[in-house]
Amino acid sequence: MRDVYIVQSVRTPGCKQKKGLFNQTRPEELISFIMKSAVERTKNLEPEHLDDVMVGCAFPEAEQGLNIGRVASQMAGFPDKVSGATVNRFCASGIEAIALASMRVQMGWSDVTIGAGLESMSFVPMTGLNPRPHPEFSRTNPEMFISMGITAENVASRYNISREDQDIFAANSQAKAAKARDNGLFTEIVPTPATKYVKQEDGTYKKETFIVEHDDGIRVSSAEGLGKLRTVFSAAGSVTAGNSSQTTDGAAATIIASKEKCDELGLEPIAKFVSYTTIGCKSDEMGVGPLYAIPKVLEQAGLSIDDIDIFEINEAFASQALYCIRELGIEKVMDKINIHGGAIALGHPLGCTGAKLTATCLANLKEVNGRYGIVSMCIGGGMGAAAIFERL
Repeated sequence: MRDVYIVQSVRTPGCKQKKGLFNQTRPEELISFIMKSAVERTKNLEPEHLDDVMVGCAFPEAEQGLNIGRVASQMAGFPDKVSGATVNRFCASGIEAIALASMRVQMGWSDVTIGAGLESMSFVPMTGLNPRPHPEFSRTNPEMFISMGITAENVASRYNISREDQDIFAANSQAKAAKARDNGLFTEIVPTPATKYVKQEDGTYKKETFIVEHDDGIRVSSAEGLGKLRTVFSAAGSVTAGNSSQTTDGAAATIIASKEKCDELGLEPIAKFVSYTTIGCKSDEMGVGPLYAIPKVLEQAGLSIDDIDIFEINEAFASQALYCIRELGIEKVMDKINIHGGAIALGHPLGCTGAKLTATCLANLKEVNGRYGIVSMCIGGGMGAAAIFERL
């Protein structure tokens, strides 16, 4: 198989569902903008060099429905010959899209591809607009359909992750994110146009455009302050809005090319796609997925946990992220984990998250002059995913 190189990886800011700056910006506009921007920022690359686009989306319906991979490609102004597909592995949809786009290049089916991720939770909320679980199966296997928050409570109670530790973890995530924002360290972000509809004196609405430069969900807080919040999934539990990921709108895109095409066009690789894996776990504790996915992908790549310079582990909930970190034995290297905060501060735009974390991982590897980075997350339904990238 051919070597696969990443030549660009960028993201939009992440903005809070309903209350954030993207709440009136259609998802097609977010994903088409970031894909077009990725191409424009890649020296010597033109849209006609692209072969295929894979877009991850956890709830591909309504405004982000039909085949958003193809729609977004056309809205980005790419030639008709650039095909597109939509990929759904729930919370790992974005990294799955990158893996599938990379595989096409590895196999020689394509020379240049885009792996991307998208979710507008303002337009399409968690569980989608019209969920219909199978009636008989949901009675015998209700854990397949329970709230993700309940699975986070299960992890906390089964594995003794205290409320205090969850709140400390959450406060640290917010503090790291605020520091990174204030010091311009989110170098993977592309300032992104957003829209809003402003009511006029005659009762009509005017569409206005403005630029969003930063993640808008960062809220610096103390563990003590977070400790005052009420639990939201169980009266006797420990999971709150403050120690859970934010529901978010956002998009991200990564451009992948073969070595031959890089040489031909003069493209400058920034990283190599090393390995990717998924694995299943119990549905009612889906948050433990990274605990199983990370060792599996390390074994595939012939690497050890000590070889990794940057970990981007999605903070779906503090309880599950902290448990995975502890069981993996990497709590002692917290300075390598989510170094600029995680989803508790920056948001978890479902299908976008894997693509978003890839862009962040590669930017952070460059910042610390590291070699290997891991992107990993838990997945609704009881799974984990993990990918390894090598900075060049």
